[in-house]
Amino acid sequence: MRFPMTYLELHFTVSPEFSEILVAELAQIGFESFTEEPDGLKAYIREDEFNEPFLIELLTRYEELTPLTYALERIEPRNWNWEWEQSYEPIDVAGRCLVRASFHPPAGQEFEVEIVINPKMSFGTGHHETTALMLEHQLDLNQAGKTVLDVGCGTGILAIMAAKRGAAQVRAFDIEEWAAENAIENAQLNNVADRVTVRQGTLQTEPEAQYDVVLANINRNILLADMAGYARFLAPGGTLLVSGFYETDLPDITAAAEAQGLTPGPLKAKNGWVAAGFSGTEK
Repeated sequence: MRFPMTYLELHFTVSPEFSEILVAELAQIGFESFTEEPDGLKAYIREDEFNEPFLIELLTRYEELTPLTYALERIEPRNWNWEWEQSYEPIDVAGRCLVRASFHPPAGQEFEVEIVINPKMSFGTGHHETTALMLEHQLDLNQAGKTVLDVGCGTGILAIMAAKRGAAQVRAFDIEEWAAENAIENAQLNNVADRVTVRQGTLQTEPEAQYDVVLANINRNILLADMAGYARFLAPGGTLLVSGFYETDLPDITAAAEAQGLTPGPLKAKNGWVAAGFSGTEK
């Protein structure tokens, strides 16, 4: 007889700049799934695999870099698939795109684009403002016949949107193996795997090439550190779309982009979050 598993829910209060880093670290010590929260994230692990001293040791490494606290709650055994399906609602993006899971009914004809995402442990379902804002930008951007690079792709949602909007070739990568695998599965779910290539890796290991569109929904610190790389991969006259930062961070992001010869373009904002567009210089 197989007994239901008991899980622990840990609610981490952490700055957005460290959320993805924390997810990657927690995945290495047995945490299985994560959900984004306004003040951080929730992480889930089987009770029999939880080692609190390991967790404390991990958090100690970051205590001088960012405020980081957590609260732990024991969750009684339940049907986790059912629970997830009940809590995961489809997302309407600007009345033009529906993002849903595979167990939701298909979109109606009122939507221009339908994207099916089964997120597993990866970030990027459309529920967070930054993902939704990037999708809105993509709805307004002509990607037909273009080449696109998705940096830190997570679930692959932005790469899939690019393909659905007519991109000829999309490359995507994520530093985490499980995220890259999830993006591959989601590309297959959306019947765009023939135009979306996903790999595990980083900007530093990405083969040199230039793209008409570069997408980066990450966080402020990484965006600032890697802006020169985005500009290097951007074709003349191309479009860079970035998000993962607050409105208060926009001057720093803009200054970093302008230092690479990029010109500020359209902005979209929601609940203090921003997605910004920049254009490359025409040759």
